[in-house]
Amino acid sequence: MRPNKMQTQGSFRPIHNRDLQKKVLLVIITLLLGVVSIHSNTFADLPDVKPENSLLVAGRQAIAAKDFRSAVKSLTKAVQENPQDADAHTMLGYSYRKLAAYDKSLKEYQLALHQNGDHKRAREYLGELYLDMNQPANAEKQLQQLRRNCPSVGKCAEYDELKKAIGSYRAK
Repeated sequence: MRPNKMQTQGSFRPIHNRDLQKKVLLVIITLLLGVVSIHSNTFADLPDVKPENSLLVAGRQAIAAKDFRSAVKSLTKAVQENPQDADAHTMLGYSYRKLAAYDKSLKEYQLALHQNGDHKRAREYLGELYLDMNQPANAEKQLQQLRRNCPSVGKCAEYDELKKAIGSYRAK
């Protein structure tokens, strides 16, 4: 069998082979763009990661060390910088409560709950503050609110802690 004229010139490629190569290349590019698009959409839903406020870190460390005066200093600055931070208000309220500054503590818990009415830790600590102030009926109200906010009893540490504190208060 003799090679035909096109094969002898070294350029034998059927025309449809080039079309097939272009189609394959187009499919590969389309798939790659699809993968990139899927990944960018997946990560677009993630929240931006913000570095934690150094004042909050200092406040937490001071609370852990039971240095509530230092905690008040750091956390007061933190809430001045970001008045909408319910966590900072809650920690500041906690620190004031540990210093027996109940009026200031109450104000901070109320500010935390104003920012986030479902803030479980603020509700728990507010209930404990009411116990410190000999107002068990108000503590019970916070417990009932926690019961509504918690997904299920036994899986809500804040509810469990306040219930335990109320039980200890009543046992006295």
